[in-house]
Amino acid sequence: MAWKQDTNNQKLEPIEGLTPEQRFFVGYGQSWCGHVRDESKRMRATIDPHSPEKYRTNGVVSNMPEFQEAFHCKAGSPMVNQNRCRVW
Repeated sequence: MAWKQDTNNQKLEPIEGLTPEQRFFVGYGQSWCGHVRDESKRMRATIDPHSPEKYRTNGVVSNMPEFQEAFHCKAGSPMVNQNRCRVW
């Protein structure tokens, strides 16, 4: 919502086949990119209260109708949570 408001009066064009909305979500996903060894994942699961990066990305956007619309995801696809959780 903040990105939409901030870019409201700007003329945003597709770049390299991605719409502005798609690029927003790609950028969000890239911000959580990382490679963690399996040993570290197991250790972090026992001491870190935060979800692993995969779930901090996919778990969030799969609950967003904006993501579904941006990528034309059909109901029932892996990135569309049928029991959406909306906080704000």
